[in-house]
Amino acid sequence: MYKSGFVTVIGRPNVGKSTLINKIIGQKVAITSDKPQTTRSRIQCILTLDDAQIIFLDTPGIHKPKFKIGEYMLKAAEGTLKEVDAIFFVIDATEKFGGGEKYILERLNSTTKPVILVVNKVDLIEREKILPIIAEYSTRRNFAAVVPISATLGTNLDALIDEAKKFLPEGVQYYPADMVTDQPERLIVAELIREKILHATQDEVPHSIAVDLEEFTPRDNGTIFIRATIYVERESQKGILIGKGGAMLKQVGAAARPEIEMLLGSKIFLDLWVKVKRDWRNSISFLREQGLGLNS
Repeated sequence: MYKSGFVTVIGRPNVGKSTLINKIIGQKVAITSDKPQTTRSRIQCILTLDDAQIIFLDTPGIHKPKFKIGEYMLKAAEGTLKEVDAIFFVIDATEKFGGGEKYILERLNSTTKPVILVVNKVDLIEREKILPIIAEYSTRRNFAAVVPISATLGTNLDALIDEAKKFLPEGVQYYPADMVTDQPERLIVAELIREKILHATQDEVPHSIAVDLEEFTPRDNGTIFIRATIYVERESQKGILIGKGGAMLKQVGAAARPEIEMLLGSKIFLDLWVKVKRDWRNSISFLREQGLGLNS
């Protein structure tokens, strides 16, 4: 019997949801960063096995929004709860239970979908501390299953997949076996560039950046010309991102280029520009242009 279905991955920002998805899929389809709220849109990632196909929905971390973009991210994350066959609730074993976890559990109370508690980062704590964490969460909700894992090391992921398959309906294979995401290449390229900016700038340019691919043109010599505009909210951020003599922008380009070439299977010419778009995170028209689909 072949099974197929959808599993959403939710949790507070920075608990390792995208890292988990990438490890399960076996390649990078979602960007990662040590900064919270790195994922901005719902991303479908596809795992095809001999007996099942699981479509994972990597969602933005559930948090209290401060900007219009945050409102969109929250809707994108919470909206998946109604559409799936099972839910992975990912928690960070190194963090104490707090308001963020309480908020998510309140949202989960409104769903009848099976919820699997995924205790991530168990490699960073003593083994004897895992059971008390599970016990604390289990007093707050009756979970369909509880699986301790390390997304970074890949520990116990087979057991996690086996638990997910129990809740999938019998069905057809939705996507070709070699397809790992429904995201267009242009969007993945833009996200890879944004990831490298997050890594390079640390806390200097936190989430005030958006990346727009203005040109994506194959050339006769077999290369692909990519022009990307990076939007920031302030002139000071523009200066930081460009760097002295353009050094920071060159660093971002050098870090992004090999991963983009691996994704596209082609050599690229990457042309990066930086522009200021004040308060873009609160601009509904700009967010719509970026494909975030906000309602007025």
